[in-house]
Order: sequence, then C-alpha cells, then structure tokens
Amino acid sequence: MAGADRDAGAKSKASDANLAAATDAYAFKASLIGAAQQFELTDDGLVWRIGPKSGLWPYATIAKVRLSFRPVSMQSQRFRTDLEDDSGARLRILSTTWQTVALMAPQNDAYRGFVLELHRRMQRAGSRAELIGGLPPAIHTAALVVVALVAAAMTGLLARAVATGSWPGALFIAGFAALFGWQIGGFIRRNRPRRYDFANVPKDLLP
Repeated sequence: MAGADRDAGAKSKASDANLAAATDAYAFKASLIGAAQQFELTDDGLVWRIGPKSGLWPYATIAKVRLSFRPVSMQSQRFRTDLEDDSGARLRILSTTWQTVALMAPQNDAYRGFVLELHRRMQRAGSRAELIGGLPPAIHTAALVVVALVAAAMTGLLARAVATGSWPGALFIAGFAALFGWQIGGFIRRNRPRRYDFANVPKDLLP
C-alpha cells in the first residue's frame, strides 16, 4: 500500500510539473504554410521564435498587452493576445493553430495557461505595462454602427414581410436576426474597450 501511495504521489507531482511546464511554453501556426511561432517564458524574459527570427523581451520592457476575442469562419472561439515592447516591436499570439487545410484547432488550455503565466511573471518583474481588453475604441464604435444599420435593415424587412403576409419570409428573417444578434452581440460584448490590472485579467477574453 505504501509503495502504491508513493507511486501515486510521484505521478501526481510529475503531472503538476508537466502542467507547470506547459504554461511556460506555447506554440501555434498562424497559417497552414507558415512556420510555427514559438514562445517561452524564462527567468530572463519572453523568448520568441518565428521562422528564422528570434528574440528575448525582458518582462519589464513589455509596454502593452491587449487581449481580444477574434472569431473566424473556421473557428468561432478564437482569442488573441497582442504584445508591444518599449521599442514599438509587436508580437501576436493566437489561441488556435492550423493543422490541415480544413482544420484550425483550438488550444484553449495551453493558451490560457500561458497568457496567465505571462501576466504573473510581468507582475513579479514590476511591469508598468498598459493592460487593455477588447478592440480599440474607434473600431468598436464602427462595429456598433454597422450592427445598428444591419438591425434597422432587418427590422424593415421583417415589417414588410409581416405587412404582406409573407410568414415564411418573416420567420426566416426573424431566425436570421436572432442568429446574427447572438453571434455579433457576443463579439461586441466581449470586445468592449477597457483597462484591467494584473489581478483581474478579463475572463471573457480567455478561452
């Protein structure tokens, strides 16, 4: 029994170690034919490798972090982290990776763990980075205007269908409006512009 307990304890510790290691490194492919983008959190800072290029960003030199929700046609639950250092250089980290022509796979757990660990390390390094959630205000406002115009157009079509007694058309428009509102509404809500701090990383901008 004691031996079994020791084995179970050893396996548990190994599992915990593997989980910790997983949050320290992350990789993805932004396109099917592009090189894998690799990121690692080290004691010295964020190490990145993109194709033949590589670099090291000390945590204290990361000037801006932006978290956002960026769904695409092949992956409705995709998230993105944009980083900028004090020289103006930028890095982008996605929660999905291309695997085949028809498959863009989510990496939710690995992405979430890596992003949270990056925040923890930046905080420990005394980072004064600007932490931003959602889209830039101008883009978010433009999206709201587009949604309002589409909603007005759908309301007009629905009213005309009802007035002419075209019930199948009215049902189709109502169903399409509901689907549009559910998908676009979630995008707008998650991506509302905001500031946050290291202790309150927005949960709705992580998988």
